[in-house]
Amino acid sequence: MVSRMFENRAWSLHLQVGLVLVLSMSGCKHASQPPANANTNAANGSRSNTTAESAGDSRLGRRRSRRGRADTQAAPGAFAFYLLNLSWSPEFCATHGGSLECGRGLGFVVHGLWPQDVSGDYPEDCSDTPGPANPQAYTDIIPTVGLIEHEWETHGTCSGLTPDAYFAAIRRAFAGLRIPADIGAGGDPGGVAPAQLLERFASANPGYPEGSIALSCGNNRLTAVEVCLTKDLQPESCQGVRSCRANVIKVTPQ
Repeated sequence: MVSRMFENRAWSLHLQVGLVLVLSMSGCKHASQPPANANTNAANGSRSNTTAESAGDSRLGRRRSRRGRADTQAAPGAFAFYLLNLSWSPEFCATHGGSLECGRGLGFVVHGLWPQDVSGDYPEDCSDTPGPANPQAYTDIIPTVGLIEHEWETHGTCSGLTPDAYFAAIRRAFAGLRIPADIGAGGDPGGVAPAQLLERFASANPGYPEGSIALSCGNNRLTAVEVCLTKDLQPESCQGVRSCRANVIKVTPQ
């Protein structure tokens, strides 16, 4: 009886020692893997930096105004119209000053040309087709290479166009819109009604039909202007696009 008690205690002691060893080895294994941070991403090269930059551009600083849902099963080219989103850079940089976009005195910059459906839904990530061979060629209208690559992967692959044809379409769409000269000049220190801003855009673009231009806002501040375009880049009245509903918004000076 006594010998059996000693055997049980010895077996219990072996189990405890084994558990301690396993836990110690596990702890050492995790300790040898440094947590991911900015330094780790920098050490991984430009691809990590680009990914982080594009993710930040799309999620944090430029909320989409579209009210529908993303369709990741859509075929390239299967959409109704384009939504050209022009981000107001001074407002973006007021909260994201570390972006490569900032410190350059920019006004409206292209965020993207987004395929859109009249229901409010929109296709995304339609294929894994590689983007433009020279994304730097488009940084005069889209401020960072990271955003260019993100826009192609998320939206351009749904256009049914080649990468260069897609960004050429963006350039034409952007060039077709006249920006009122007084936007961001500091002439509205107390704020302005969204309808008044839309009237300024309508006056500067008399060929654009009523309802083809919308505003995006956040925290009662202008964040973007959006234009609805047909597949051949002609302005048309928006469907399924929500415009800013604030009574008064402020425009961060350029």
